[in-house]
Amino acid sequence: MIGFNKKKKQPKTVEEKALSPKEGKEVLAAAEAYRAGTIKLRDLVAPSALEIEASYIKLNDQFVRTIFVTDYPRYISVGWFAPLINISGTIDLSLYVYPVDAAVILKQLKNKVGALEAEIVADHEKGAPRDPIKETALHDIERLRDDLTQGVEKFFQFGLYITIYADSLEHLNTATDDIIQLLGTKLVYARKVLYQAEQGFISTVPLGVDELQITFNMNSSPISSAFPFVSSELTSDNGILYGINRHNNSLILFDRFSLQNANTVVFATSGAGKSYTVKLEVLRSLMMGVDIIVIDPEKEYEHLSEAVGGTYLNISLSSESKVNPFDLPKGIGEDVQTGDIIRSAVITLKGLLRIMLGRLTSEEDSLLDRALLETYAKKDITADADLINVEPPVLADLEDVLEGMQGTKDLVARLQKYTRGTFAGLLNSPTNVITDSQLVVFSIRDLEDELRPIAMYTIINNIWNLVRSERKKRILIIEEAWIMMQHEDSAKFIFALAKRARKYYLGLTTISQDVNDFLGSPYGQAVVNNSAMQLLLKQSPAAIDLIQKTFLLTEGEKYLLLEGSVGEGIFFAGPKHAAIKVVASYTEDQLITTDPRQLLEMEAAKEQVGGDDTAAVQGLDDVN
Repeated sequence: MIGFNKKKKQPKTVEEKALSPKEGKEVLAAAEAYRAGTIKLRDLVAPSALEIEASYIKLNDQFVRTIFVTDYPRYISVGWFAPLINISGTIDLSLYVYPVDAAVILKQLKNKVGALEAEIVADHEKGAPRDPIKETALHDIERLRDDLTQGVEKFFQFGLYITIYADSLEHLNTATDDIIQLLGTKLVYARKVLYQAEQGFISTVPLGVDELQITFNMNSSPISSAFPFVSSELTSDNGILYGINRHNNSLILFDRFSLQNANTVVFATSGAGKSYTVKLEVLRSLMMGVDIIVIDPEKEYEHLSEAVGGTYLNISLSSESKVNPFDLPKGIGEDVQTGDIIRSAVITLKGLLRIMLGRLTSEEDSLLDRALLETYAKKDITADADLINVEPPVLADLEDVLEGMQGTKDLVARLQKYTRGTFAGLLNSPTNVITDSQLVVFSIRDLEDELRPIAMYTIINNIWNLVRSERKKRILIIEEAWIMMQHEDSAKFIFALAKRARKYYLGLTTISQDVNDFLGSPYGQAVVNNSAMQLLLKQSPAAIDLIQKTFLLTEGEKYLLLEGSVGEGIFFAGPKHAAIKVVASYTEDQLITTDPRQLLEMEAAKEQVGGDDTAAVQGLDDVN
């Protein structure tokens, strides 16, 4: 059986006895209303007093003023809102976004286009000078119509309100002027409220009520640039310093080997600081134990190589350093068959020979394929051979094999230029370069332009054989990579290298100032797609449209690359990117600079201290 305890009735208070039934109901209703009010957050945080003036309100002991944005520039850069978000002081921000039906806007834009075109035609008929403002407006409207029609952009009315808090009226005025001036530096103009102080305050408290209703017509892209909850941080626990984040002055510390691949592309116009930036990465990566291999077409890395004790190899027709294109990788794993290695080498050599000899017919291609296999076999390099102890053939051995075959007279004649003729000193010798230093630089400055693609192809193939023979953390830097993109075979080779580098712990860095030549090749675009890290520095107007399309840049980012100073650009790392400014210490600058004036000073200091680069830098440091 279940029992219930009956609550004992409490005696009435004196106040309850004195109240009539009607009055008692009113008291209970009031008490209920009070209890309901105290449990609502807005009533708990509401001020005890509110004094409203013309342009501000006094909230307890705080002075509060709201300002609103009235005008924006034609283009607004990414991150323009960051200084306001990071400002020291107490502010409230409210962004109101009202969607607008695209059909309504398209109709209005159509009417506006008609009016502008009529004005431009009328001015032309009157003989008046052209009006760039009207033509620009017409161009912008037409582009917006296209984007709205295709669904690329949406249209909104956008309101931005900022409420400022200060402990005195003087501080409030100062803070208001500072924020208005800060916005003005971005060509964003704002005003303080007048006789709408209360409405401005209510519009910025977290109620979602817009009582000011001061909006500006905008499409999606510029509105997204004002979104405050965006992080441009590119700082990690490991890696090297690449530069300063221009959005918030934080450090961009990154390990390229932490991404899905360690490949990097660098695009910049001449003098924008691309080689300076890459050499800075080389210097800092060396301190992290990474091996670096560089193909240097302009002898820019010689000074750095000497300073860090690297190996500097000059590849030319008359130099002692030789690289044999017939070299094979050694010790690349038990799962890889020797026959596969030989076939891969033959395919690579055919690509090189197509660059050397020009266009090949199908018959010539087949003859070369058979001749290359016989050339290796002549040196006892077959599917059963041990590659560690073999001696690879040279180009003259291929010539001998071709001479013994029918239908190869033309091939032999073209090949003799590289075995007996003018270019005989480049490829017709066994490899004698030693690449066991942490920094190895191949200089091809002294080569003729015709030989540069051939030499770069051969050197990269030799490096690839080294990479496959011993797996360790390496970076391969190809300066002026657009040279390789001029020939389909070399472009295809670079693309294959970019795809396979990750498996061998290799990061490929391709640097180019001729963006059109590099990206004009389908393989160039593929190399970019297979590079998890990208660095864009200042660009020329002729290349900026292609850069914008390739990297999906906003208009603000486009103009940042057009107007940036030396060493300023955009740094991409995987899905993240940020504006960057490359910085170096004084000692680093002296080691990597390409400024002719600084180099002459370094040479003079080097002579004074007896030829030591590190001492020369220290000597200049003491002078400065």
